Amino acid sequence: MIDAKVRWTDNERFAGEATSRHTVALDAGKTKTANSPVELVLIALCGCTASDVVIILRKKREPFTSLEVKAEAERATSPPTVFTEIRLTYKVGGKVSHKAVEDAVRLSEEKYCSVAAMLSKTAKIRYTIEYSDK
Repeated sequence: MIDAKVRWTDNERFAGEATSRHTVALDAGKTKTANSPVELVLIALCGCTASDVVIILRKKREPFTSLEVKAEAERATSPPTVFTEIRLTYKVGGKVSHKAVEDAVRLSEEKYCSVAAMLSKTAKIRYTIEYSDK
């Protein structure tokens, strides 16, 4: 089981903590001093799929040198303002097989990434892959 909690600190700021006991700051106010809860959901998606891709590429012994996953999202216009579309961009560095990277991204999106599985209930998730030999 995973547990999580937030503790109000001041204004519209909170300290969040989960099973790992690491603390993360959240700010739901207009003047941001930390990521908002919704921003953290997108960060979680990027982290979830990125870790899947790294694990898969390592298993395939692909010589990647860098990986960055960027998310851009559209939200519904009326409450609850859930994500309706998410665009992921994977930037992969190294002399990797494009097929291996495409397979890793597809496996993450379709099978392994639990955050993507949850978000795909309300949002269309699309992705592109950019390559760099460096």
